[in-house]
Amino acid sequence: MWQILGVNAMYVEFADIWKERMMEISEERGTKKRFSGIMKDAAVTHLLNGTSEIHTFMIDLPDSVSPEDIQFLADEILDIAMTAEFDFISIDGQYQKCQVIFSGEKEPEIIGLGKTEGFSSGAVFLPIIKGLSSNGRQNDSMM
Repeated sequence: MWQILGVNAMYVEFADIWKERMMEISEERGTKKRFSGIMKDAAVTHLLNGTSEIHTFMIDLPDSVSPEDIQFLADEILDIAMTAEFDFISIDGQYQKCQVIFSGEKEPEIIGLGKTEGFSSGAVFLPIIKGLSSNGRQNDSMM
């Protein structure tokens, strides 16, 4: 059976359970107000790389989160990982490697209702097209 931060979980629940458990643990540590205040608007996604067998928790933060708050989150999560009595992720009691990634990157939407103003599929690919059709620097090693 899979366990996330000491709680039994099914694969499809990993992101939600990880977020809930991190907030519960922060409450036990006395940092709930600040930690939960930052995490409540964050979107957490879980990915498993089948080749490297590394679990990734991606925390997508809103633009309003300051660098100091991101550093606070990182420090708290690392401290929880180092001091917890249980693994972040385990299966049948066996530790699983994992990583946490913070991101605030937003990809521009090029079609649809939420289309980013000034972006169209042509505008996005124009630099690539120009790069393929324009003169480049001569490669002296080929002469």
